[in-house]
Amino acid sequence: MGNSRQSSVISRQPSGNASFAKASYVARPASYVIGKGGGGRGSLLLQGARSIADAPSGQAFRLRRFCASRRAAPLKITVVGAPVFCSAHPCTHTFAKNANVWGTPAVKVEGFPVLLHSGAMDYRARLRKLQSTLTQKGLDALLVTSLPNIRYLCGFTGSAAALVVTPKTAFFFTDGRYTEQARDEVRGAKIKIGKKAALAAASEYLAADKTRGSRKLGVEADHLSLLDGQRLKRTVGPKVRIRPVSGLVEGQREVKDAEEIGLVRSAVELGSSLFEVALKTIRPGVAEAEVAAEMEYAARQAGAEAMSFETIIAAGERSALPHGRASSSRIPAGGFVVCDFGVILAGYCSDMTRTVYVGRPSASERDMYEAVREAQQAAVEAVGPGVGVGEVDRAARNVLKKKGLGRYFTHSTGHGVGLEIHEPPRIAAGQNESLALGMVITIEPGAYIPGRGGVRIEDMVVVTNNGCEVLTTTPKELITI
Repeated sequence: MGNSRQSSVISRQPSGNASFAKASYVARPASYVIGKGGGGRGSLLLQGARSIADAPSGQAFRLRRFCASRRAAPLKITVVGAPVFCSAHPCTHTFAKNANVWGTPAVKVEGFPVLLHSGAMDYRARLRKLQSTLTQKGLDALLVTSLPNIRYLCGFTGSAAALVVTPKTAFFFTDGRYTEQARDEVRGAKIKIGKKAALAAASEYLAADKTRGSRKLGVEADHLSLLDGQRLKRTVGPKVRIRPVSGLVEGQREVKDAEEIGLVRSAVELGSSLFEVALKTIRPGVAEAEVAAEMEYAARQAGAEAMSFETIIAAGERSALPHGRASSSRIPAGGFVVCDFGVILAGYCSDMTRTVYVGRPSASERDMYEAVREAQQAAVEAVGPGVGVGEVDRAARNVLKKKGLGRYFTHSTGHGVGLEIHEPPRIAAGQNESLALGMVITIEPGAYIPGRGGVRIEDMVVVTNNGCEVLTTTPKELITI
């Protein structure tokens, strides 16, 4: 990126610098200043401590607007000193250490991830695509009740909402607790703040809207409970014909746009960094839960919103449990340790697995590990646009069968990842779906022998024109401790 580009600089400087007088405020133990710094027009300086989340809400709001106003001109961002995070807004750009994210500014980060609000998520385009699908399906409206789907379509990150999408418009419903949050986050939909629960308010709106007469209303059958469905039917009355639908929004979410891939990439990088914490903590006699606790604490320190699922640390014979959550069991002096973990960063999940060995592995244990590694690599190499998910599963399974371990591979080869840790497509035998450009999936074959132990190796990959890009960069050679 040439010198002619604008630059934003985030650094620690003495407070009181006159050239950064705009919108300054004091936070402990230092201060942030938002304004036109020494980098020229459009530059940004933040002085100080760990998180602008500590800032008064008005200043955090100004920062969001300041960043959004610069989005037309890509910025080069240099980070020096303490980590800096904006609040968890859905329009957050996530920049990981020394990463270049598709369609986003180049970034140099000295040691820490950075979250900056860019406003780049194109929620209106997502709604338009869904509206086109409604027309094709002959639906007059879709009632969206899945919170991840609502976030994907309009940006809302709260815990109580409903969204009514028609072929021409969209209406967002929530209650008074989220008035300010909805105004700040929701894009592309008309906001309606009610005194009732969001679903009840949306139902009453649908009942009162008489412009379409006899209407066909789609509801998310996978997310609407039987009781809520009955209440909805009573409220809207007989003139509204309710049609259960499945996967309309999830189908859109399968293919990630450039912004989403950038966020996933950064979540993967942060998650991958936790493996070093695990390697420093895994020792004979240490409880599995202690290893998980150290990793999760490090994740929070690095800016993760949460772990994307309950961390799996399974040692010795327990490594033969595919989902052996970290327990009070202590790591034995010899055996495999399966480490499966991930983080949520700016709403997007990561997922990875590495298996290490405590002690000195036998020849058969090394062979088992290498068989799984070979199977995982075969599946990665099988990934590409237009490839059936069953073919990817078969690539891994065939290797393990040839090694005599086929019957010990007891789960699917992978799954989609995004706003949720488990999303379509499912990479498994018997599935008819084909991979498409922009899908983000896991590749995670394993072998689990009861009474002996297990091995799993997992990467996240994004489907590209030439096959796939492996996002997880942690080495996969067997590590002994």
